[in-house]
Amino acid sequence: MNNTERDLRLEMLNSLLTTPHRKLEQVTEIHQLIVELDPIFYGHLAVWYQRNGDVRDHKEVFVAHLLTSDLVEHRDAGFVMLQEFPPYQVAHVVDFMKQHRNKLPRSARTAVQRYLKVRESNSALFDRAALRGRKAMKHLYASLHIKPDERANAILFRDQPPVGSLAEVLKQLAKAESAAEQARLIVEFKLPYTITIGAIKQLTPTVLVALINSMTPQEVINNLKSLKARGAMDHPEVKALIDGKLDEASKSARVAAFKAQVAADAADLDEDTVARLEKVTNEQVKRRGVITRLTALLVDKSGSMENAIKLGKRLAALISGITQADLFVYAFDNIPYPVTAQGKELTDWERAFQHIKAGGGTSIGAPLEAMRKQRQIVDQIIIVTDEGENAAPYFGEVYKTYCRELTIMPNVVIVRVGGYCNWLESQLKGQQAPVETFTFAGDYYSLPNLVPLLTRPSRLDLLMEILDTPLPVRSDR
Repeated sequence: MNNTERDLRLEMLNSLLTTPHRKLEQVTEIHQLIVELDPIFYGHLAVWYQRNGDVRDHKEVFVAHLLTSDLVEHRDAGFVMLQEFPPYQVAHVVDFMKQHRNKLPRSARTAVQRYLKVRESNSALFDRAALRGRKAMKHLYASLHIKPDERANAILFRDQPPVGSLAEVLKQLAKAESAAEQARLIVEFKLPYTITIGAIKQLTPTVLVALINSMTPQEVINNLKSLKARGAMDHPEVKALIDGKLDEASKSARVAAFKAQVAADAADLDEDTVARLEKVTNEQVKRRGVITRLTALLVDKSGSMENAIKLGKRLAALISGITQADLFVYAFDNIPYPVTAQGKELTDWERAFQHIKAGGGTSIGAPLEAMRKQRQIVDQIIIVTDEGENAAPYFGEVYKTYCRELTIMPNVVIVRVGGYCNWLESQLKGQQAPVETFTFAGDYYSLPNLVPLLTRPSRLDLLMEILDTPLPVRSDR
């Protein structure tokens, strides 16, 4: 593996720590480079991320590049993976191929056609897709000039849904005058919250109970702010139902790891609900793997490093929740500050960091020197910093002494924040130290993407796991 390939692979993994929020041009360049220069790795990474990743934008970009690849194996894998998406993501992939890849191969059009025809052949599957993704479904038929069958045409384009279809049930719901009738329709047909909410003029507790009962744990989390705004938290019975869904979310494998935390940050919720959401986050992160290596987390608290402190708390909670080995946490400016929490939850780390304020110079080596003196041996060191080191002891020098005296060479993972430089990375690479660098762009939702690196013995192990992930094969060839 030459240096160019190593840097590209690391840059690709680094890009997964960002969430583009529909600005897909921000990540497409590195995808384009790797699919051309290292297509074998790219194909396996795309499939691995589909199974292990959280960020929908990345999944869409991966599939779009597979579908437009020159490799038949890529196109076949993209064909199969596209079938797993909901309609709005399929529409995103199609638009991305047109706008950023400047092509829509025949095989890609065939993949979308198969997607739509499979749903047309199953009325229950089609109705659910059309109800949740009506606009996206219409866009797919129209933009690719795919002719819908008679039933699909009646539902999507003529607005004359047949009796018994979910689209027709939604019309009944809009006309229903009693809360009991509305609740019956919601429960019987499992009508989704986001669609139902627009059809009902007044939300009563009876209707709210019916809605929440029919929601998945993920849907409850996604719509907590809306539910609160509509008074759901003010009714004990409704609140108890929400609590039950959040408890269920902790055990479900189908809940995105940090969406619960995002929901907690976005809505003004009571302490009990926030605690339940934190538990969901912690339990979902644990599903990603277990850290068995001794770990140190060093958090830069020098001047203007408020964001590093905030990120440090999140990382400490994430790591402590999945580690089976010792974790040493230090904040630092010119001197080290040991940080100890009384538990593993984010609230515990918030309390542990509450008196850590940004200020002072920067000696990244200071906490490692403290660890050397106390003979705190670790296998990996995670440093949250902008890499701007301006005071002794310098990390590169202390690292050499630490390795020599304790006869260990820990991996160093730099998580860059703020207006960073590459001082620390350059120093470590100059002395052939094992170092990985990730740039954190402020999106906590993407943090679980760090977990695979921290739970594997080495970066090579992670790369081998990715390469061992088989590409799906079309069964209709």
